[in-house]
Amino acid sequence: MSTARAVLDGYAQLRRQVAIMLELARAGEWDDLIERQSGYLQLADRLRQLDKEAQLNQTEIQLKADLLEAILADDLAIREQLLERRNELGQLMGASRRQRDLHRSYGKQASIVVEASDKFGPETP
Repeated sequence: MSTARAVLDGYAQLRRQVAIMLELARAGEWDDLIERQSGYLQLADRLRQLDKEAQLNQTEIQLKADLLEAILADDLAIREQLLERRNELGQLMGASRRQRDLHRSYGKQASIVVEASDKFGPETP
């Protein structure tokens, strides 16, 4: 197989990998996403080295550019999903922290306050 063909096949494989990762992110399969990410990074490293050696013609350059554009679009979508997840986790941590603090201060009575805050928000009179 020529170096150019290997590079294009590598980008196609990277494209498939990132598409799977995006579906995992959308499905909230965070553990599977992390596992896939290590394989993605290894493939990207190998491809980076191979890409340095390849001589691509104009058609191959365009195909590579199209694959890269799709990869980057999916990568951006994954990052957006990760930011949403980070925000969710931050809210959960904040609620847990409030609950812990209330329990320290008021004991069992605090759970009623925390439940009301979770249902109606912290601004409830």
